[in-house]
Amino acid sequence: MQTTKTRAAAAIAALAASALCMGMAAPAHAASGEKIGTVDTAFQWVGRDHDIIVEAYDDPAVQGVTCYVSRARTGGIKGTLGLAEDRAEASIACRQVGPISFPEPLKKQEEVFSERMSILFKRLRIVRMVDATRNTLVYLTYSEKLVDGSPQNSVTAVPVDRATAIPLRK
Repeated sequence: MQTTKTRAAAAIAALAASALCMGMAAPAHAASGEKIGTVDTAFQWVGRDHDIIVEAYDDPAVQGVTCYVSRARTGGIKGTLGLAEDRAEASIACRQVGPISFPEPLKKQEEVFSERMSILFKRLRIVRMVDATRNTLVYLTYSEKLVDGSPQNSVTAVPVDRATAIPLRK
């Protein structure tokens, strides 16, 4: 007869195995992210090294704006298999890379990117906010954990020429 602890451990193991299978089926990065480069920060004998990865994300609702995100990525066996939990620290810099235009009106605040940082519970999120008074797009990055989120965050802003008003949804 199984004890409650044994059944709970078996349930957690099944959940982890299920999440691992789902993680292998889905891409680890948002489809619009483009890897710019990596820098090794610590050598690992087995698996990939600990590193910092830099990725570019084009804002899907604002033509002419790209966000560059850097974050630590855990290596070793757990990191290579996607089982390690990466640190909840990231940096963001969004820049105008071409003429800015808005195919559709924007929400005042909207999540524009989300990327899994660990196999089970942690996500890196990027939220766009519109500062209509200053005609500026503000981008915030933070990590969210199922149980306890992190206050670690980074913010950047892209001013839009006053001749181009930022259209907002009603």
